[in-house]
Amino acid sequence: MATKQGGGNGGNQRCCCCGFLFTVGLFVLIYWAIFQPHHIRATVESATLSNLTVSNSNASSVAEVSYNLAVNLNLYNPSVRVNIYYDTIDAKLRFHDAVLGPAANGTSPSEFYQRRKTSDGVKLEFDYGRPGVGVGVAADVAGELQKEMSRGVPVRLELDVDVRVRYVFRIFKLRQKPRIWCSLSIPVKAEGPGPAVGGAVASGERCKVKY
Repeated sequence: MATKQGGGNGGNQRCCCCGFLFTVGLFVLIYWAIFQPHHIRATVESATLSNLTVSNSNASSVAEVSYNLAVNLNLYNPSVRVNIYYDTIDAKLRFHDAVLGPAANGTSPSEFYQRRKTSDGVKLEFDYGRPGVGVGVAADVAGELQKEMSRGVPVRLELDVDVRVRYVFRIFKLRQKPRIWCSLSIPVKAEGPGPAVGGAVASGERCKVKY
Protein backbone atom coordinates (compact mmCIF):
# COMPACT_ATOMS: atom_id res chain seq x y z
CA MET A 1 0.00 0.00 0.00
CA ALA A 2 1.39 3.44 -0.99
CA THR A 3 2.27 5.78 1.83
CA LYS A 4 1.78 9.53 1.69
CA GLN A 5 4.96 11.55 1.49
CA GLY A 6 5.61 15.25 2.10
CA GLY A 7 4.12 15.72 5.55
CA GLY A 8 7.56 16.02 7.09
CA ASN A 9 8.77 18.34 4.37
CA GLY A 10 5.78 20.63 4.93
CA GLY A 11 6.58 20.82 8.61
CA ASN A 12 10.21 21.62 7.86
CA GLN A 13 9.17 24.37 5.47
CA ARG A 14 6.91 25.91 8.11
CA CYS A 15 9.73 25.79 10.64
CA CYS A 16 12.12 27.44 8.18
CA CYS A 17 9.54 30.13 7.41
CA CYS A 18 8.94 30.83 11.10
CA GLY A 19 12.67 30.96 11.74
CA PHE A 20 13.15 33.40 8.88
CA LEU A 21 10.35 35.68 10.11
CA PHE A 22 11.75 35.57 13.64
CA THR A 23 15.21 36.52 12.36
CA VAL A 24 13.81 39.39 10.29
CA GLY A 25 11.73 40.64 13.23
CA LEU A 26 14.72 40.48 15.56
CA PHE A 27 16.84 42.35 13.02
CA VAL A 28 14.18 45.08 12.66
CA LEU A 29 13.91 45.42 16.45
CA ILE A 30 17.68 45.74 16.90
CA TYR A 31 17.89 48.14 13.96
CA TRP A 32 15.09 50.33 15.36
CA ALA A 33 16.75 50.42 18.79
CA ILE A 34 19.97 51.65 17.17
CA PHE A 35 18.32 53.88 14.57
CA GLN A 36 15.84 55.50 16.99
CA PRO A 37 14.86 58.64 15.06
CA HIS A 38 13.47 61.35 17.33
CA HIS A 39 10.74 63.77 16.32
CA ILE A 40 11.98 67.10 15.05
CA ARG A 41 11.42 70.14 17.26
CA ALA A 42 10.13 73.41 15.86
CA THR A 43 10.25 76.88 17.39
CA VAL A 44 9.12 80.28 16.09
CA GLU A 45 12.11 82.54 16.61
CA SER A 46 10.39 85.71 15.37
CA ALA A 47 7.43 86.95 13.34
CA THR A 48 6.86 90.35 11.73
CA LEU A 49 3.38 91.37 10.57
CA SER A 50 2.77 94.51 8.51
CA ASN A 51 0.10 96.18 6.36
CA LEU A 52 -2.74 94.12 7.84
CA THR A 53 -6.08 95.43 6.56
CA VAL A 54 -9.61 94.07 6.16
CA SER A 55 -12.00 95.42 3.52
CA ASN A 56 -15.71 94.86 2.80
CA SER A 57 -16.31 92.88 5.98
CA ASN A 58 -19.87 94.22 6.28
CA ALA A 59 -20.87 94.86 2.66
CA SER A 60 -20.94 91.27 1.40
CA SER A 61 -20.50 87.66 2.40
CA VAL A 62 -16.85 87.71 1.32
CA ALA A 63 -14.16 90.08 2.56
CA GLU A 64 -10.54 90.62 1.61
CA VAL A 65 -7.60 90.43 4.01
CA SER A 66 -4.30 92.02 2.99
CA TYR A 67 -1.07 91.59 4.92
CA ASN A 68 2.65 90.83 4.88
CA LEU A 69 4.08 88.30 7.28
CA ALA A 70 7.63 87.02 7.68
CA VAL A 71 8.26 84.13 10.09
CA ASN A 72 11.62 82.73 11.12
CA LEU A 73 11.13 79.08 12.07
CA ASN A 74 13.85 77.07 13.82
CA LEU A 75 13.98 73.30 13.19
CA TYR A 76 16.05 71.09 15.49
CA ASN A 77 17.09 67.48 14.93
CA PRO A 78 17.46 65.90 18.41
CA SER A 79 18.51 62.48 17.11
CA VAL A 80 21.93 61.25 18.20
CA ARG A 81 22.63 59.05 15.16
CA VAL A 82 20.16 60.08 12.49
CA ASN A 83 20.46 62.84 9.88
CA ILE A 84 17.45 64.32 8.09
CA TYR A 85 16.71 65.34 4.51
CA TYR A 86 13.97 67.98 4.31
CA ASP A 87 12.48 67.38 0.85
CA THR A 88 9.53 69.82 0.91
CA ILE A 89 8.20 72.46 3.29
CA ASP A 90 4.69 73.84 2.64
CA ALA A 91 3.26 76.49 4.94
CA LYS A 92 -0.21 78.00 5.36
CA LEU A 93 -1.46 80.76 7.64
CA ARG A 94 -4.82 80.39 9.40
CA PHE A 95 -7.17 82.52 11.46
CA HIS A 96 -10.07 80.74 13.20
CA ASP A 97 -9.54 77.76 10.85
CA ALA A 98 -9.85 80.01 7.78
CA VAL A 99 -6.85 79.84 5.46
CA LEU A 100 -5.25 83.24 4.90
CA GLY A 101 -3.07 81.87 2.13
CA PRO A 102 -0.01 79.70 1.57
CA ALA A 103 3.50 81.05 1.88
CA ALA A 104 3.47 83.24 -1.22
CA ASN A 105 7.22 83.16 -1.80
CA GLY A 106 7.74 79.58 -0.67
CA THR A 107 10.33 78.88 2.00
CA SER A 108 14.01 79.66 2.25
CA PRO A 109 15.59 77.20 2.04
CA SER A 110 12.92 75.03 0.40
CA GLU A 111 14.92 71.83 0.98
CA PHE A 112 18.07 71.03 2.91
CA TYR A 113 20.11 68.40 4.74
CA GLN A 114 20.30 68.52 8.53
CA ARG A 115 22.88 66.66 10.58
CA ARG A 116 22.13 65.11 13.94
CA LYS A 117 21.90 67.35 17.02
CA THR A 118 21.83 70.55 14.93
CA SER A 119 19.42 73.43 14.30
CA ASP A 120 18.56 75.17 11.04
CA GLY A 121 16.49 78.25 10.34
CA VAL A 122 13.72 78.45 7.73
CA LYS A 123 12.15 81.72 6.60
CA LEU A 124 8.48 81.74 5.62
CA GLU A 125 7.09 84.76 3.77
CA PHE A 126 3.43 85.58 3.14
CA ASP A 127 3.19 88.47 0.69
CA TYR A 128 -0.44 89.55 0.37
CA GLY A 129 -0.06 93.25 1.09
CA ARG A 130 -0.14 94.61 -2.45
CA PRO A 131 -3.34 95.94 -4.07
CA GLY A 132 -5.37 93.15 -5.64
CA VAL A 133 -3.34 90.39 -3.98
CA GLY A 134 -5.38 90.02 -0.80
CA VAL A 135 -7.01 86.81 0.41
CA GLY A 136 -10.78 86.31 0.25
CA VAL A 137 -12.38 85.06 3.49
CA ALA A 138 -15.89 84.78 4.88
CA ALA A 139 -17.28 88.03 6.25
CA ASP A 140 -17.77 86.63 9.76
CA VAL A 141 -14.12 85.56 9.91
CA ALA A 142 -13.03 88.99 8.67
CA GLY A 143 -15.26 90.59 11.31
CA GLU A 144 -13.57 88.62 14.09
CA LEU A 145 -10.16 89.63 12.76
CA GLN A 146 -11.21 93.29 12.66
CA LYS A 147 -12.36 93.09 16.28
CA GLU A 148 -8.94 91.85 17.40
CA MET A 149 -7.25 94.57 15.33
CA SER A 150 -9.37 97.34 16.87
CA ARG A 151 -9.30 96.16 20.50
CA GLY A 152 -5.56 96.56 20.83
CA VAL A 153 -5.14 92.89 21.79
CA PRO A 154 -2.70 90.53 20.07
CA VAL A 155 -3.90 89.08 16.78
CA ARG A 156 -3.97 85.29 17.11
CA LEU A 157 -2.83 83.41 14.03
CA GLU A 158 -1.85 79.79 13.39
CA LEU A 159 1.02 78.63 11.25
CA ASP A 160 0.41 75.25 9.62
CA VAL A 161 3.51 73.63 8.08
CA ASP A 162 3.53 70.30 6.22
CA VAL A 163 6.97 68.73 5.87
CA ARG A 164 8.27 65.72 3.96
CA VAL A 165 11.46 64.32 5.46
CA ARG A 166 13.77 61.33 5.14
CA TYR A 167 15.53 60.04 8.23
CA VAL A 168 18.91 58.72 7.15
CA PHE A 169 21.13 56.28 9.06
CA ARG A 170 23.92 54.87 6.89
CA ILE A 171 22.20 52.89 4.11
CA PHE A 172 18.78 53.01 5.77
CA LYS A 173 16.15 55.65 5.02
CA LEU A 174 12.76 56.25 6.61
CA ARG A 175 10.24 58.63 5.03
CA GLN A 176 7.90 60.65 7.26
CA LYS A 177 5.35 63.48 6.86
CA PRO A 178 5.36 65.49 10.09
CA ARG A 179 2.92 68.37 10.54
CA ILE A 180 3.93 71.46 12.48
CA TRP A 181 1.43 73.75 14.24
CA CYS A 182 2.64 77.08 15.63
CA SER A 183 0.53 79.60 17.50
CA LEU A 184 1.35 83.25 16.74
CA SER A 185 0.07 85.94 19.09
CA ILE A 186 1.21 89.28 17.61
CA PRO A 187 0.49 92.63 19.33
CA VAL A 188 -0.53 95.13 16.66
CA LYS A 189 -0.80 98.89 16.40
CA ALA A 190 -1.63 101.43 13.70
CA GLU A 191 1.15 101.90 11.15
CA GLY A 192 -0.02 105.32 9.97
CA PRO A 193 -3.11 107.40 9.24
CA GLY A 194 -4.70 104.54 7.28
CA PRO A 195 -6.43 101.40 8.57
CA ALA A 196 -3.36 99.16 8.32
CA VAL A 197 -1.87 97.70 11.49
CA GLY A 198 1.29 95.73 12.15
CA GLY A 199 3.52 94.34 14.84
CA ALA A 200 6.31 91.94 15.67
CA VAL A 201 7.02 89.23 18.20
CA ALA A 202 10.07 87.28 19.30
CA SER A 203 8.31 84.11 20.34
CA GLY A 204 10.74 81.35 21.24
CA GLU A 205 7.76 79.09 21.98
CA ARG A 206 7.77 75.46 20.92
CA CYS A 207 5.38 74.39 18.18
CA LYS A 208 3.41 71.16 18.14
CA VAL A 209 4.76 68.44 15.85
CA LYS A 210 2.61 65.46 14.88
CA TYR A 211 3.61 62.46 12.80
